[in-house]
Parts: sequence; structure tokens; C-alpha cells
Amino acid sequence: MTSENKQAIMVGDVEVIRVLEWQGPFAPARGLVADSEARVWQDNEHWLAPDHWQVQDDRAVMALQTWVLRSGGQTVLVDTGVGNGRERPHSPQFHHWQTDFLGALARAGIRPQDVDVVVNTHLHADHVGWNTRDAGGEWVPTFPRARYLIPAADDFHFGPANSHGAGRSPDDRLVYQDSVAPIHQAGQAVLWHGTHRIDEHLTLESAPGHTPGSSVLRLASGGERAVFVGDVLHSPVQIVSPSCNSCFCLDAKGAVATRRRILQQAVESRELVVPAHFAGPGAVEIRRDADAFTPTRWATWPARPATPHGASATRP
Repeated sequence: MTSENKQAIMVGDVEVIRVLEWQGPFAPARGLVADSEARVWQDNEHWLAPDHWQVQDDRAVMALQTWVLRSGGQTVLVDTGVGNGRERPHSPQFHHWQTDFLGALARAGIRPQDVDVVVNTHLHADHVGWNTRDAGGEWVPTFPRARYLIPAADDFHFGPANSHGAGRSPDDRLVYQDSVAPIHQAGQAVLWHGTHRIDEHLTLESAPGHTPGSSVLRLASGGERAVFVGDVLHSPVQIVSPSCNSCFCLDAKGAVATRRRILQQAVESRELVVPAHFAGPGAVEIRRDADAFTPTRWATWPARPATPHGASATRP
């Protein structure tokens, strides 16, 4: 198992490894961040482009990625991407998706049987896909030894007890059936609400708005901090305009309130902000700027050996 190309940093005593499933132009910029104005993108073009905004055709650049944390002797995966071979007829970008995600994990030195914990920050299709794999026509857990930590509010909302998302998305039923239900059937699902402590360094915290059960994962170790915010942020535009939601947020007012709270705490606690979908550097430190926030230092992802997250950074 080789890890020469592993992108990793240390946050205190916890190793953070970035594993990309896909990265590139994804959607019209103001289609993705539905409340944003053209001026916001234009005023910040000097640092949004090209990593986060493809100016020539006005498309947001995004990543599909998993964050792997080695903490206290455990291997923890944060979100599991889209997955291969899924029926997503109403999401053409994900329909019958095929990537070498498991190969990317292997190149980072991570075998499925080595994973102890899987965190699904919420239950949208692009965060649960590699929960399972196709084993001869049957969906089975990809990570056979892992506990899968699933927000109870999302499990109810998207599950059969609530008619698979109360009809919000035609694909919700399919996502639950192929990526969540098999985890329950295997006895590997752990539902939680409020907060959930994984170990001395890692704590899950409810952050509703994007979905009812959306959550963030806080990392605190050796005086350093990071917060894995899932889909609280889709684009860095939402840092400078935190009142702007993505088109996928189910509770608009709740999503804005949660975003402001998470960003303010990141400033106060000097947390590295690690969203699920930021392309380019992928993670950023921020400061308060009047009624909004400003990116200050972007993380870098060197190959081995890993370095502290503030050791090498660039300003927007």
C-alpha cells in the first residue's frame, strides 16, 4: 500500500488527509448560490478565480471529497461522496457515476477494512454514496468494521418513516435505499442527535438548516482547531456573503443562522474551516469583517511528511 501522493496536514496530533473523488466546474455560479449577486462574484474575482469560479462561463468550481482523520488510533472518514453505479435519474451529474475513489483511498494508505468510523454530516446523495458498494447486485457496507454515525433527524427526514424526504426530491428514496438502509440492515448505523463525542479530539454537533440533521465535526488537539462544516458552505462566496444559501438548503432561515454561528465560532476559536465541497486549497482560516467574514489563509496539502496547517498558506 503506497501513500507517496498522500495530501495531509497535522492539526495538533490528528492527521487530516484529503481524498478527492472529483473536482471541476459544477454549476452556474448564481444557480448554486441562489441568493448571491453578480457583484459579489465580480468584486472577489481576484481570489475566487480560478479555484472557485470559472469566469468565462460563470460556473462555480467545486470538489467532491472525503476527509480522513487519523485520531487516537482510529481512522475516521468524513462524508463518502457520490459512489459508483447509482440510479440517480433526476440528478444527471450523479447518474451511473464512476470514479476511482477506492483507488484514491488506497493510494493514501487507507483500506476499507481499516476504517473505524464513518461520519455522514448529512444524508444528501453526494455525502453517503460510498457508504456502500455493489456486491453482485446487493448493496453492502463498503467499510465492514466501521460504525456509521448518522444524524437522527436526517435519518427520519429522508427515511421511510417520513416518506423518504416528504417528496422533496424524487431521488431521496433511491439514496436512502442504496446508501443508508444497508447500513442499518448490517447493524452498523449509530443514530445521534445534539452532540456526539467520537474521541478526545473529535465531537459532532448539530447544525440544522441545510437539512434537518446537518452537522459539523469539531477537531481540537494540541492547541489547534478545525471544523468540518459539510454543506454549511458550498462556495467561498458564502463566507463574504453569509446570508446567501445554496440552492440545496431546505430551511433558508435556519441555514443562514447556522452559517453565521459556525463562522463566528471559527473566528473566535481560530478554527480551520473545512467544507465538503471547496475546490482549490479546500480549507481556510477566516476573520470577521463587519457583518460578514473574510478568508485570510488557505491551507496547503503537501505530500508526506505532513506539516501543521498554518505552516504554509497563501492569502486570497
